[in-house]
Amino acid sequence: MRVLVVDDDPDLAEVLSGALRYEGWEVRTACDGASAAAAARELLPDAVVLDVMLPDTDGFAVLRDLHSVLPGVCVLFLTARDAVEDRIAGITAGGDDYVTKPFSLEEVVARLRGLLRRAGMARRVDEGPRLVVGDLSMDEEAREVTRGGDLIELSPTEFELLRFLMRNPRRVLSKAQILDRVWSYDFGGQAHVVELYISYLRKKVDAGREPMIHTVRGAGYVIKPAAAR
Repeated sequence: MRVLVVDDDPDLAEVLSGALRYEGWEVRTACDGASAAAAARELLPDAVVLDVMLPDTDGFAVLRDLHSVLPGVCVLFLTARDAVEDRIAGITAGGDDYVTKPFSLEEVVARLRGLLRRAGMARRVDEGPRLVVGDLSMDEEAREVTRGGDLIELSPTEFELLRFLMRNPRRVLSKAQILDRVWSYDFGGQAHVVELYISYLRKKVDAGREPMIHTVRGAGYVIKPAAAR
């Protein structure tokens, strides 16, 4: 799991980051809105712990910027204000949960785990080297993929592409990101390679089933649990 912690108090950010790293998560910190935006583009976090009050802006503005890049990212707001209207403002702005200061580190970790599970991102927690998105499961050590219990045969490149998608569920991945992570290509003239292999995956993963792999026009591709019938 990758988590971005955004708080203008460096001591608090460091303590919180230490607790999250103890959970085995990759953590990056930022102290203001500008550095948060830059860190998010580099880290591509699964979740963001976001202070409402920042020196250059507020957490709500940062959230809008985050959602323009990572529309599916989970956001846990931190604030010293615990009035009902403040909680409503945070959730209305698109936050997933809200914790008031002072808080326990255990509570923040538990809230994040809950958010990630509900978002279909709880992987590598209790099942070892297994990725799970909806009814699609990948055993990375055995290099086996199943959907609804049915085994899916994939080529090595198809497997790596699906693994990258499944490690980033609900996150729109651009062709440039996919080329860099799967093929290690610099982006330029190779978009057809991604399109071709996405089509291969769809024929194997989505054939005869509710689709999980989606195209976001002008942005890239995303995998998410199939819509319920």
